[in-house]
Amino acid sequence: MIKSWMVIGAVTFVVALGASFLRPKDIKWFGRLQRPRWLTFEALIPIIWTIIFICGAWSAYIVWEKNPGTSYTWFLMAFYLVVEIAIVLYSPVMLWTRSLKIGTIIGGVGVVLGLILTLLVLPISGWAALLLVPYLLWGPIGTYTTWEMSRLNPESA
Repeated sequence: MIKSWMVIGAVTFVVALGASFLRPKDIKWFGRLQRPRWLTFEALIPIIWTIIFICGAWSAYIVWEKNPGTSYTWFLMAFYLVVEIAIVLYSPVMLWTRSLKIGTIIGGVGVVLGLILTLLVLPISGWAALLLVPYLLWGPIGTYTTWEMSRLNPESA
């Protein structure tokens, strides 16, 4: 029998792969952009996102196990999926459009959706809500960084 954690983990992994649909020319464009001097942690960003996705999947698993199969739990699973899709769309859409402004908007929307999800999950499980905190902390940092980069690179805003 397939366990719920396997399904949640597989969906998380497959959706996260969407962030890898990047063209080399877009990565090159992004690499040439000027960054804020305080952005010294760029090499850690893939690790940070990996932790965030694992925490999000674990949170979804906890919520599912509290009330498996109910319509509200399915709604929450769909909401988790929407938040992850918003997160994953950030890089490809920003790079394809070469617009840091669009990246800032997508990042901001993702943060708001993550906050709503956390508030919906909190009454079900404090642990599940706590596992969403890494995203609630990192999302604004990433969004602010993109906004700051748009100020430093007005031709790419």
